[in-house]
Amino acid sequence: MQDFTGKVAVVTGGASGIGRSLVKELLAAGARVVIGDVEQSALDRVLQEFAGDGELHGVVTDVSSADSFNALADEVYGTYGVCHLLFNNAGVAAPSANVWETTANDWKWVHGVNIFGVVHGIQAFVPRMIASGEEGHVINTSSGDGGISPLPYQSVYASSKAAVSCISECLAAQLDSEGTRLGASVFYPSGGLLDTGIWTTDRNRPKDLAREKPYDPVPTVADFKVAAEAAGMQLEFQDLDELARFCLQGIREKRFVIMIGVEDAGATLQERAARIGRGELPIDLAEIPQL
Repeated sequence: MQDFTGKVAVVTGGASGIGRSLVKELLAAGARVVIGDVEQSALDRVLQEFAGDGELHGVVTDVSSADSFNALADEVYGTYGVCHLLFNNAGVAAPSANVWETTANDWKWVHGVNIFGVVHGIQAFVPRMIASGEEGHVINTSSGDGGISPLPYQSVYASSKAAVSCISECLAAQLDSEGTRLGASVFYPSGGLLDTGIWTTDRNRPKDLAREKPYDPVPTVADFKVAAEAAGMQLEFQDLDELARFCLQGIREKRFVIMIGVEDAGATLQERAARIGRGELPIDLAEIPQL
């Protein structure tokens, strides 16, 4: 898909962070965009912000709920009759902790959004996208933390993103082998540290999935900067709009893996494979940042 003009794109988690930048760049490319986001106030803000920039629609959507995602699909097909681009982008994170110190609700919440949010999106949209006979693409947002190499203290989040990478690979192979006109990509936000809402996702954590025991406050981006400076680390931030443009270009170029610096990821995976081949722990403990 080379030209997004007039195409219908659906972006979950599109009211903030990377999703907001995807919405911005899709509108600039001429697409008609539908945002699915769980946060009504953020959705209202972005709809107002981009009013006049193109055709934009918003639907409050909880991606962890199949019914909510199906309602989003019904709205999209009832309004436009088609979907060409599906960005399964919504994601959340739990506090850093040893596996034995995580709680059941940490896993239920993060995996409910990050894994089931992708699965629900595929199940709600892909059958209709195939049936339309039109060219289309599914883009699932993963993370290098899990999709490439997990940070050991982010077991809940990293395992969810490893699953997203696996699901995306299977989906792409199936869409091709079934002879559909659809493709799929896995998108790894990359290029530097990302100043997104993932740092403060607790704001949208449901009360019935609240953490069963107290934990230290989750650091903000500002906190992370201070800790990094104290440790003598230089942080590089990636511009989110530039990242979104890179993602759209990756779709045009039919890349399965969309990632800035993908060559470095390849080297990391080769080293991990070598460690596995020697029967060793794939994680290099010496490279874990101590902040």
